[in-house]
Amino acid sequence: MAKLKIKTGDTVRVLAGDQKNKEGKVIKVFPSKNRAIVEGVNMVSKHAKPSADNPQGGIIKKEASIHISNLGLIENGATVRVGFKIEGDKKVRVSKKTDKAI
Repeated sequence: MAKLKIKTGDTVRVLAGDQKNKEGKVIKVFPSKNRAIVEGVNMVSKHAKPSADNPQGGIIKKEASIHISNLGLIENGATVRVGFKIEGDKKVRVSKKTDKAI
């Protein structure tokens, strides 16, 4: 399993697909599947039966996962590629554009 360059809480922009150029915050990351759920991106309609949690039932809009390769990390309003550096005894994420720690 490869080390992912996007973490929960990052602000990302979609680089490819139907949702291209949309931005949002990463809600959850699935490293084993190389996918992430981004707030307000890739919305799908889910038909829900009435239950204790949702007594009304009906159609629920929710975010579906999107592949990590279609996401770019946003730093200071621009999309940047991410690398890694060893600083002291810690491995940190670094912007390839500015060479600063993220």
